[in-house]
Amino acid sequence: MRVLLVEDEPEMVAALRTALARHGMLVDHAPDLYEAELIAIESHYDAIVLDRQLPDGDGLSLISKLRERGNAVPVLVLTARGELADRVTGLDKGADDYLGKPFAFEEFLARLRALLRRPASMQSDVARIGRLAFDANHREASVDGRLLEMPRRELLLLEALLQRMGRMVLRSALMAAVYSLDDEVQPNALDTHVSRLRRRLAESDAGVIINGVRGLGYVLRETP
Repeated sequence: MRVLLVEDEPEMVAALRTALARHGMLVDHAPDLYEAELIAIESHYDAIVLDRQLPDGDGLSLISKLRERGNAVPVLVLTARGELADRVTGLDKGADDYLGKPFAFEEFLARLRALLRRPASMQSDVARIGRLAFDANHREASVDGRLLEMPRRELLLLEALLQRMGRMVLRSALMAAVYSLDDEVQPNALDTHVSRLRRRLAESDAGVIINGVRGLGYVLRETP
């Protein structure tokens, strides 16, 4: 899952990035509305976490611009404005959920997971192919019920391949799914992650295989 965090408070940014990364999510950050709009238009996100009070205006204006473009990405608004009228305004402007500051990180994560489970952002909580199952809600992969332990980037890569199982996923799409905008990526890094994931799936007898399409991308298929 890829999340855009729009927040200008450094301490809050650091805490939220850590919490999201710990739960297997890839996070891009924008400190203001101007940068957030540019990033959101150019990239695909599964959700946006949006502070309402930003240096260059009200965060709700970003939602309006995205909805005008037909972008239905789920948006969780964070705000110090906790009054009922403010929450109603946020929801009326297109926010999917509203969370007042200060908040417990457990509640924040629960609300975000709820948004990601909605049909617009996820068709099924559990994807299955061969003997492999991926639980998008709990961020876990398993083979015949046995949990597979794997690094976060391999988990993100597997999720991206599962979303288009049986079809080729372009390298550019996989790069976007595995790396944030701030990551320094080595030329062969993606191929290295694919190789490790391929070996892990083979060793666990998952009943799937990752085929490469030279220079274009990769395909996750069930083993014949």
